[in-house]
Amino acid sequence: MLAGKGFPEVINMSGGIKAWNSDTAVGSEDTGMAMFSGKEEIEEVLLIAYALEAGLWDFYTLMQERVAQAEVKSLFSKLAAIEVKHQDRLFAEYQAITADALTRAAFERNAAVQSMEGGLTTEEYLALYPTDFEVASEVISLAMGIEAQALDLYLRAADNCSGEATKQMLLRIAEEERAHLKRLGELLDEIV
Repeated sequence: MLAGKGFPEVINMSGGIKAWNSDTAVGSEDTGMAMFSGKEEIEEVLLIAYALEAGLWDFYTLMQERVAQAEVKSLFSKLAAIEVKHQDRLFAEYQAITADALTRAAFERNAAVQSMEGGLTTEEYLALYPTDFEVASEVISLAMGIEAQALDLYLRAADNCSGEATKQMLLRIAEEERAHLKRLGELLDEIV
């Protein structure tokens, strides 16, 4: 199953998950799935994804104002800019597939999910990932946790999707989250 999802190397562990003695994923299998019935059209998926990106942008922007360390302020600014680029790409995708596309402002008004990427609220993420917001490596670790949750959510939504075109869109969005996760890993390597 993992190899089919793009993981190049899968290693089976003797004893399975019961033998694992480190951190594990958190949340239930239905975390965030209330947003996806499985019957959405592509436009609806793009609206949901756009709203989730907006929620994360809001969080990064708010945190940028709250922290004192210049390095961490800059990091939050970079993270917010990444979310804007992803929103730009999602809106461009929407425009490309919709004959009578809404304006950007109308599209944003219709994107009204009250969560961040991965389907959790700010409070839920902070409860799951206690973070010292004055330490850049902890901020990146939090961002990686959020992106991993988003990747997982889009993959689960794709598995639950009834329309093939919508499923493919969800998988493309998931791949973008995988790319974000990789970039955050590189960013963490740069500062550690």
